[in-house]
Amino acid sequence: MDAAGNPKPAATILTLRDGSDGVEVLMLRRNLNSDFVGGAYVFPGGGVDDDDRLTKWRERVTGLDEAAAHARLGLASDALSYYVAALREMFEEAGLLLAHHRGAGPLDSRDDALRARLADHRRALNARETSMWEIVETEDLVLDMSGMSYLAHWVTPVGPPRRYDTRFFVAEAPRGQVAACDEGETIADTWVRPTDALAAHARGDLDMIFPTIKTLESLVPHTTVAAVRAFAEGQARVATVTPRIEHRDGKAVIVTDEEEFYPKHDPTTMRGQSSKE
Repeated sequence: MDAAGNPKPAATILTLRDGSDGVEVLMLRRNLNSDFVGGAYVFPGGGVDDDDRLTKWRERVTGLDEAAAHARLGLASDALSYYVAALREMFEEAGLLLAHHRGAGPLDSRDDALRARLADHRRALNARETSMWEIVETEDLVLDMSGMSYLAHWVTPVGPPRRYDTRFFVAEAPRGQVAACDEGETIADTWVRPTDALAAHARGDLDMIFPTIKTLESLVPHTTVAAVRAFAEGQARVATVTPRIEHRDGKAVIVTDEEEFYPKHDPTTMRGQSSKE
């Protein structure tokens, strides 16, 4: 939240690939020592940083312009920053970079020198020794937003010390790149079908929070990346979901107009959603 109590803008990205038995989504396990839902499986994401709002990003993106971003997210300003933040978080947390060399095609995953440089850039970015803008300038890249689709919009309920206004996106994983957790904020990575992730959660094998569960449920009817993106793009309006927290018999319950969810962790007692403020 900011000083006025408004939720902090945030972005989350569901990275997808077509598997032999249907679409798969990349999920990362949060560090067990995290202040918020330690050990839970999540999608790459975090708060929108000041650097994500730089107006000069207009020169370093392809596949989307500011007007289209504003129209899609229903915002009068700063819409592009959510897309930039989503791709930055994908790179920071999963090591995947949706980008092109300026005036050329996608990154060549067979280029050993490039892979080594990007690994170094990622380490520096996570250590806050560089910025995403500095990386794209150094490598003469443009972030590729042509394959991103806007899927969902969640706002953290009133109660937790930190609140987030989070836009969810979907995108196909860049071909040839290998996802890997950052071994800091996240400690494991897995590609999983949404139905399998939900079944594992029901068995108690995969800890997840409510927005993650509901987002996975929305993917279940769609068996390919193209079908998921068509579903996301076909939404006439992305509804804003703002659950509320109630306490019943000493337990926190997350409530929407449609259902109730009893979380494993009491969200009102946790410091925050991300260690990256």
